[in-house]
Amino acid sequence: MTESNGPGAQARQSGRSRQGRTEDAAKAQGPEQGPEQGAAVAAGTPGSPGASRRPGLPDWEKRFRAPRVSLPDWAQDAPDRSLFVSNATGTYELYAWDRASGAQRQATDRPNGTTDGVLSPDGAWIWWFDDKDGDEFGIWRRQPFDGGPDEAAVPGLDPSYPADLALGRDGRTAVVGRSTDEDGTTIHLARVGSGEAPAEIYRHRESAGVGDLSHDGGLIAIEHTEHGDAMHSALRVLRPDGTAVAELDDTKGGTVELGLEVLGFAPVDGDTRLLIGHQRRGRWEPLVWDVATGEETDLALDLPGDVSAEWYPDGGGLLVAHSFEARSELFRYDPATRELTRIPTPPGTVSGASARPDGSVEYLWSSAAEPSAVRSTNGRVVLDPPGMKSPGSVPVEDVWVEGPGGRIHALVQKPAGATGPLPTVFDIHGGPTWHDSDSFAAGPAAWVDHGYAVVRVNYRGSTGYGRAWTDALKHRVGLIELEDIAAVRQWAITSGLADPDRLILTGGSWGGYLTLLGVGTQPDAWTLGIAAVPVADYVTAYHDEMEALKAMDRTLLGGTPEEVPERFEASSPLTYVDQVRAPVHISAGVNDPRCPIRQIDNYVKRLASRDAVHEVYRYDAGHGSLVVDERIKQVRLELDFAERHLPK
Repeated sequence: MTESNGPGAQARQSGRSRQGRTEDAAKAQGPEQGPEQGAAVAAGTPGSPGASRRPGLPDWEKRFRAPRVSLPDWAQDAPDRSLFVSNATGTYELYAWDRASGAQRQATDRPNGTTDGVLSPDGAWIWWFDDKDGDEFGIWRRQPFDGGPDEAAVPGLDPSYPADLALGRDGRTAVVGRSTDEDGTTIHLARVGSGEAPAEIYRHRESAGVGDLSHDGGLIAIEHTEHGDAMHSALRVLRPDGTAVAELDDTKGGTVELGLEVLGFAPVDGDTRLLIGHQRRGRWEPLVWDVATGEETDLALDLPGDVSAEWYPDGGGLLVAHSFEARSELFRYDPATRELTRIPTPPGTVSGASARPDGSVEYLWSSAAEPSAVRSTNGRVVLDPPGMKSPGSVPVEDVWVEGPGGRIHALVQKPAGATGPLPTVFDIHGGPTWHDSDSFAAGPAAWVDHGYAVVRVNYRGSTGYGRAWTDALKHRVGLIELEDIAAVRQWAITSGLADPDRLILTGGSWGGYLTLLGVGTQPDAWTLGIAAVPVADYVTAYHDEMEALKAMDRTLLGGTPEEVPERFEASSPLTYVDQVRAPVHISAGVNDPRCPIRQIDNYVKRLASRDAVHEVYRYDAGHGSLVVDERIKQVRLELDFAERHLPK
């Protein structure tokens, strides 16, 4: 829950954001697990072979090479069986963990890594998504928990982009969401191993996804955007034959910008209560919807930020996650007494949490200064991988800047004891529906190690500051975010932090898009631009990207490139490429379905046609890389580019 994607995240990720699994994994999984010993990752050598024995590795590289682990997923009816992600071999892969025996094994092994997996509720099977070199187009496979050959999990379903997955407790039922350019979204009910063909129970051109399957397998919740607003989903509950049981649509057919999300059915047979998230008071909050009676129980928690929740395993309470101003905390909520009790966690960010059957809570925690740890409320560290430990970094400082759309929250790091003006990196987050937080991140820490200040801006479009802030970027896409970044840039200069002649604009995915748009629309503001997996030519990107992202772009810009050409033109970095004066470095995955390579090539050709200073690095993966050596190579290229082109 909360911000993270551990194993199983792909079961709830349908590509309805440019924030890809690689960035999610990097933010959710941090190195070093703290001083206490828990279970250890048994397989593989930390980082690449011999990494822990190499003398003289710089701290920035150690942070990437140190073994990382995600929050473990566990089987609902076999809680001693868990699944987690680790980079112990130098590539992010799935690992099975039998808590009773302590045995661990590497479950997947692919050249470009695997992070998208989920355990069946009975703990018998590991399901994982098999794509080709990061293109996110493939099929679900499964293997026995104790090891064995992989097999196609649902024969009869052709490759597609995933649109979420739910598995039944009977060991046979699977609800599989698919997305293709030809069909839009389809959802299928499969009786695994029966020999029966999967049955299609839902189809629509607009984006949708599987939300959850009820405890007894009799109800299926889906999120859909049939009304055409890909940023605000409505809910429908189906029977296994596809007939509708209940509907909930806060958008009123697309006329109101209020979204809903599925948080999960009550874990009790015959219980028709569905925990959902809503935005009716301008932020995300949970409520309980009885899909049989239509009764809604609003929790109305007195917390100032966004709130999410999930059921405790016995259905008797809710684990509540509260996110506010780039930090988060946990609570237990008792529906019977309506009592909210804080669960002690250190200051910083809880990137994921899970309530265990014994009542304890496991959570993935970090701060900007301290690497992440999978901890438990019983006082121990849950997973503590052996080998190299990650160095820490410097704490983050909060800055609030008045901007054209309201107060902007920025997070600042700078070398210990340094005084300005400093060369400064504006590291812009992706999404755009995401936010930077007080959590550990190896990328910004690398810049700090090299003497740079780092500023991260939660611009309009970011989550965590209310619905109006997130929804504000529509139609003037990119330009609104850059107005906020410009306001923080001005603060950084006038405060004495930043040297105006040594300012780097950088980011990945949507952050890479804003980088290229920024160096074109604000050519005097930035000394260098460093963009990873960016949108560079918005029209071509729209035509080449995965279908779910086309729906998101239609929502953001108000139509297709043919319907609103002036908006696509105004928001496309290609429009302003001839105004770019700053040297530009671009890295791109050749198999990227979110920011496809052809539109990047179009932009680069325009730079080259006028001999603009630029460098391009293409690599054989998708929307980022899950290979540690590859990620280090990219960071080294970025640091070297800055060293060569930034004034001394």
